[in-house]
Amino acid sequence: MKQPYGVILAGGLATRMGGGDKGMLTLGGQTLLSRVIDRLAPQVAGLALNANGDPSRFAQFEMPVIADSIEGFAGPLAGVLAGLDWVAAQGGETLVTAAADTPFFPCDLVPQLLLKGEGMAHPLVLAATPDPKRGTARHPTFGLWPVALRDDLRAALKGGLRKVVLWTEKHDGREALFPDEDAFFNVNTPQDLTRAETML
Repeated sequence: MKQPYGVILAGGLATRMGGGDKGMLTLGGQTLLSRVIDRLAPQVAGLALNANGDPSRFAQFEMPVIADSIEGFAGPLAGVLAGLDWVAAQGGETLVTAAADTPFFPCDLVPQLLLKGEGMAHPLVLAATPDPKRGTARHPTFGLWPVALRDDLRAALKGGLRKVVLWTEKHDGREALFPDEDAFFNVNTPQDLTRAETML
């Protein structure tokens, strides 16, 4: 399998942070987005950012900015679809996504997702961590997605599907389990940002 391309998902509305781009918040003197780029870029063949609105606000990062093709903030799957279309244009076969507000995700994210996807006709894998209540918690913004299923995803989104897991389960999606419960800690509120400072 060719090395996947990466897309950072930053298309959300950040309502719990009072709006704006969560990825542009600073943590330890660096933006959350630049921390995510530093972790993901070495693991992928090329990197783009999924964000809606004026792309020039991300000019400092010098990477392609791709908007959702499905109208009305359809959630992470719309960003995944935009990413898959971009990867297809690059001649790639798979996409790995990461969220712009999750600065501590594993530096072996891509190898672990690829390992779990081995032997699948269309490798589709979500990252997961141990969860004391549910056994495991899936992290739907962190996944390996095959370009081959992009038209199926487009049809599902146009049909109103929004839940990531409903779509991945339909295609026998797997989970790659990462042992650290806090690996995918994301910054949703001002309190989370304070906690992230402590974790740093």
